[in-house]
Amino acid sequence: MLEVAEVVFAERGFAAASMDEIAERVGVSKPMLYEYFHSKEGLLLACVAQARAELREVTERAVEGCTDARTALRSGLRAFFVFARERRQGWSLLRHELALIGTSASEALEATRRQQTDLIARLMAQYFDAGAGALLLDAAAELVVGASERLAIWCEQHDEVTPDLATDLAMEILWPGLALRAQ
Repeated sequence: MLEVAEVVFAERGFAAASMDEIAERVGVSKPMLYEYFHSKEGLLLACVAQARAELREVTERAVEGCTDARTALRSGLRAFFVFARERRQGWSLLRHELALIGTSASEALEATRRQQTDLIARLMAQYFDAGAGALLLDAAAELVVGASERLAIWCEQHDEVTPDLATDLAMEILWPGLALRAQ
């Protein structure tokens, strides 16, 4: 249901997507969709929750076993850019549709950002010198997430920019500042 809903939302936009069409494509009744998700917004939020869980999983898996800050950052960034490229429909929902439907959607988008910044700050704490306080780690994580998000949006307009090239560009820009604190 979520895969089909994600496709329909990405194709039509939240406002134009209909529960009738989603139900028909899935092969269930419209009341069944409402039984599971309560509303069209609930269905969209479930799509976002699934994408958020997948993003966390791929980024955590990417940094497993990394032994230094540079490798961990590069691996995590690449996982994010691959995710944004391979899950374009889910990425599109996050960027376009959530802003249109209200507070709970904005909270879902911010929860995705918070998930990633918490993960990055936690990783940085492992690799950065002991003098790097929580405030600095949080600020650095926010910068990495914000810069990566904007770069992924830019990449959508430049198909020639592969996830590997996006990772290289991000590392060239971000690493010099972060390296000052890496052990």
